[in-house]
Amino acid sequence: MENMIHEECGVFGVFADGMTDVASTAYYGLFALQHRGQESCGIVVNDDGLFRSHRDTGIVNDVFTPTVMSDLGLGNMAIGHVRYGTTGTTDRANSQPIVVNHIKGRMALAHNGNLINSNELRETLELEGSIFHTTSDTEVISYIITKERIRCGSIEQAVNKAMDKIKGAYSLVVMSPSKLIAVRDERGFRPLCYGKTEDGRYIVASESCALDAVGAKLIRDLKPGEIIVFDKNGVRSITDHCGKEKPAMCVFEYIYFARPDSVIDGCSVHNARVRAGSFLALEHPVQADIVIGVPDSGIDAAIGYSRQSGIPYGLGFIKNKYIGRTFISPGQASREDKVRIKLNPIAEVVKGKRVVLIDDSIVRGTTCGRIVKLLRDAGALEVHMRVTAPPFLNPCYYGTDIDSRDSLIACHYTVEQIAQIIGVDSLGYLNVNYVNLIANGDRCDGYCTACFDGVYPTELPKSPGKNKFEFKICEGKGNE
Repeated sequence: MENMIHEECGVFGVFADGMTDVASTAYYGLFALQHRGQESCGIVVNDDGLFRSHRDTGIVNDVFTPTVMSDLGLGNMAIGHVRYGTTGTTDRANSQPIVVNHIKGRMALAHNGNLINSNELRETLELEGSIFHTTSDTEVISYIITKERIRCGSIEQAVNKAMDKIKGAYSLVVMSPSKLIAVRDERGFRPLCYGKTEDGRYIVASESCALDAVGAKLIRDLKPGEIIVFDKNGVRSITDHCGKEKPAMCVFEYIYFARPDSVIDGCSVHNARVRAGSFLALEHPVQADIVIGVPDSGIDAAIGYSRQSGIPYGLGFIKNKYIGRTFISPGQASREDKVRIKLNPIAEVVKGKRVVLIDDSIVRGTTCGRIVKLLRDAGALEVHMRVTAPPFLNPCYYGTDIDSRDSLIACHYTVEQIAQIIGVDSLGYLNVNYVNLIANGDRCDGYCTACFDGVYPTELPKSPGKNKFEFKICEGKGNE
């Protein structure tokens, strides 16, 4: 467990009527989704049934060099993926999209989310002779769809059948030689939307900011359980799985994961964060001179807190734009160095002031403790921290990297004790009763808040744990 909540992944797809530079479209789309994962990335281009692909560890700008982009060439379809692994180790083998060749052709697949029954499905597949080359849930999904494809007349029928077996969180883009398919699980845990460019290309993406990046206009989000097929005949929607389960969109998408310029399920992420800040001001008022936000996800909420409280908003930190998020660092010492060079307080703004500091979450408390110290060293008289998420108290099994209560600071200390540990004068979390209201104001259900309140929308996995397949591999070595 590291200092911040790990993100999951971002998926992207493009369908064009004819041969064009779909690789570049995917590149710019993934660039816009880079905040959702910085471990690895990949693109697969469909050139009249010939798949050309490249994937590797690293960020989009480093992996897709001009030479690589030239080699990907032209095509009429492409799918892409950026990854932060919530299951599986960090290596090239676990990068996506996955490409599968089978007796009826080929398929490429990219996935965002976590399955709750991946271990059981994998064991069944292995007993039937399947050989796995990765340790991620995505390969399990690819095998299930491939098995169904052998028996079905079309790829969309195979996906429809596969949805009867895979359980949990999954937003998928699937590409066959002739079709691009977008899929959202029955509860809609993770976002997925589609749009269209002026020249007629259809775009599928985890967030609408990726549509904006490639000049596409948002049409709508996929409904929970919906399958959308793009092919030469146009766009078709398959709703066999819609309405089967109560929606359970991850509310943390609005608090932290998504970019503030995205719109998810009809709600502006920016507005949701501003509203969260307003709720914090109502619930946790304080006498102060200035409100500042921790870049980037705390800034919108700081504006909301300022508006509601009447306390002036100020730019308290300058963020180094050329360093990744702190949790990407492999070691604790490296993370500590990155906190110091990633954020620098503006002393003229906070010196001699009573400061309200807004951030999106507290996981272990170590990062925010260092941020508070930066403010103290810059001359802040008081620091009052307000957090736009309730305390994290429970594991997440749907694509957020919290698989244990062990390292969650709120599981071991009271709010007053946490305030003392991180060095603030006062600490206030968003009430769990408000968290459902931040998205659309009057909508109070349809979200997953299990990491806060322990109310899970599905049955719990029988084999939880981020590295369940790695453990299995290690245990099996002695039985060869």
